[in-house]
Amino acid sequence: MEDRSPEPETPLTEPRPAETPGEEVVPEAPAPRLNQTRTGIKPKALPEAEADLADPSLYFNRELSHLQFNIRVLEQALDEAHPLLNRLMFLLIFSSNLDEFFEIRVAGLKHRVALGDDSTDIDGRSPSSVLAEISQTAHEQIERQYRILNELLLPALEERGLRFRRRSEWTRAQRDWVRGYFDDEIMPVISPIGLDPSHPFPRLVNKSLNFIVQLEGKDAFGREGGLAILPAPRSLPRVIALPAELCEEGFSEAVFLSSMIHAHAEELFPGMTVRGCYQFRLTRNADMTVDPEEVSDLASALRGELLARRYGSGVRLEVVDTCPDELAAFLLREFALTADDLYRVNGPVNLTRMMALLGDLERPELLYRPFTPGLPKSLRKDGSLFNAIAAEDILLHHPFQAFSPVEELLAEAARDPSVLAIKQTLYRTGADSPIVNSLVEAARGGKEVTVVIELRARFDEADNLALASRLQESGAIVIYGVMAYKTHAKMMHIVRRERGRLRHYAHLGTGNYHSKTAKLYTDYSLLTANAALCEDVHQVFQQLSGMGRARHIETLLHAPFTLHDGMVAMIEREAEHARKGRRAHLIIKCNSLTEPKLIQALYRASRAGVECDLIIRGMCCLRPGISGVSETIRVRSIIGRFLEHTRVFYFQNNGKAEVWGSSADFMSRNMFHRVETCFPLLDRKLAARVRKDLETYLVDNCQSWRLQPDGRYIKQLPGDAAPISAQETLLYAYAAKA
Repeated sequence: MEDRSPEPETPLTEPRPAETPGEEVVPEAPAPRLNQTRTGIKPKALPEAEADLADPSLYFNRELSHLQFNIRVLEQALDEAHPLLNRLMFLLIFSSNLDEFFEIRVAGLKHRVALGDDSTDIDGRSPSSVLAEISQTAHEQIERQYRILNELLLPALEERGLRFRRRSEWTRAQRDWVRGYFDDEIMPVISPIGLDPSHPFPRLVNKSLNFIVQLEGKDAFGREGGLAILPAPRSLPRVIALPAELCEEGFSEAVFLSSMIHAHAEELFPGMTVRGCYQFRLTRNADMTVDPEEVSDLASALRGELLARRYGSGVRLEVVDTCPDELAAFLLREFALTADDLYRVNGPVNLTRMMALLGDLERPELLYRPFTPGLPKSLRKDGSLFNAIAAEDILLHHPFQAFSPVEELLAEAARDPSVLAIKQTLYRTGADSPIVNSLVEAARGGKEVTVVIELRARFDEADNLALASRLQESGAIVIYGVMAYKTHAKMMHIVRRERGRLRHYAHLGTGNYHSKTAKLYTDYSLLTANAALCEDVHQVFQQLSGMGRARHIETLLHAPFTLHDGMVAMIEREAEHARKGRRAHLIIKCNSLTEPKLIQALYRASRAGVECDLIIRGMCCLRPGISGVSETIRVRSIIGRFLEHTRVFYFQNNGKAEVWGSSADFMSRNMFHRVETCFPLLDRKLAARVRKDLETYLVDNCQSWRLQPDGRYIKQLPGDAAPISAQETLLYAYAAKA
């Protein structure tokens, strides 16, 4: 367990002195120590001739880097540049992200340790040492999260008329209303479980809210009181708004379900005395593994795995901080966890469920100002989208520009009698998707519709199984890609008869076919009728649906065949330009950078003198700024209103610049274990526009964090310069003007 010895508290909003002008070291955000020991190991400064690019000191640990990204998300809850409710949302997103981090990353590390696998990865860290550091950092940050909630956000919300009522603060009328709600909504669906030899400890669903209850007295059967478990009904909201007439004038008020249950727990055990009632929540291993050599039906195998996911092995136990030590120890034993896995929290143990309430609040002044996504000039005219795309390639930058043209293209294709065939990949699409509706309509209308659905998109498996069934019932051909490789490419291919000949159209994207996330994630969409690009998209679909040797792809790069080598070759080409004394520059923007050979290619490019600007939102295992290795590499992470999701790559190439968009991150899984596409922007105007977008990110001094050689991220501040937010700049440039 973490060290709980008293320490002087740092005010939550008071920054430490900046190390250099225009930079801020954010308080109370100790960076995970990555490759450092407790005393700190400085990265080696290696002369070019001696540099061993496989040296572990040149790499950060990916899990610790991932955790640090989540800390940068939490930092947004302190940033007063965000509206108040959005600051609360960032705090809740931190909880959601951390849940998945424990369910997948921590669970995987624990599994390796349980198997006796203490081997090191390229960063030189063993699973057991990484787990120890995760525990220390996560304890620090979760404690800090609840301080931010209780000491800053909740008081600030109350000042603006939004109040979360504690039990001790309920008025008489509110107590009466809560009793009625408990009797009518909670009592009929809650099931207390006494613990005795005939009632063993129940199997509790992953991340469910539960209470452990201490009882005294005898029950109806004469059994002596002891312990009981109260699982909170999963069908009920975790935060309940109080009726307006019960709220103080000028306030909207809400209570937590946990407070209601706690207040009336004794009614669930008539004749007995409740001596204690304490919230807890167990996070379980939620990773799913399907062995391709042992599966004959992927859909059936996944349905079985989905049931098992709810009851995987425990990885984290959260309890309210008032829970007695002996009860916490009892729960740890039941879940086969250690003291390092225990997290005591000062508030609800399931903060993520507060998100539902935010969607119901009508307080626009406390949220980001709404905007209307823009459209390129070529799409502002009435007429067929096919005509517009045939005239020129169209590039959309979401969410600044609308995702609706992609949906409308498919809708038009579904209705157009000249369209013969539609092929589509689906990874994360949404339960009620216009994309799927159009595919269903097209299939029912007699068109040849082929859909490659990736059933194994993590946490979307159930939705994708339902989508597959719906599409199959409509007459579409549904395939699940290649068993050993997730299909992560974002492609659409449409074949249309025009003037007696077949014309091909394609969409290639960096993000998913998901209407909701297209409003929240930054991504690019390319709509094209370029014959070479469309033929390559057709060939990739042929690979996915058929069998045979890899086909020759002319224009696209695609994983697992040519993407990795192609990226290394372009980085090496830039290095060769630098060696010959030419100006050399590359910009890589993606979500994660962890693949060792790509990192080593970037190190070699830096040693050759290439200026390397990396915009990496999340995990980054590359260590910048090391003498003789990465002196010319700069790494930024942009965290703001929208989730940065674009994967785009710029190479100066001695004045013959190339710009590529991709569905893939610079990770081993994307390069070698997934089907991915990487597409060039052949239209020079579109390529120049993307480069300008990238340069906007490079001058951001409001939402940008610079990675330091020792692993810290330092937030960039305007100082005396004009403040520049890349996302706000792009919003102004592309969104429809009011």
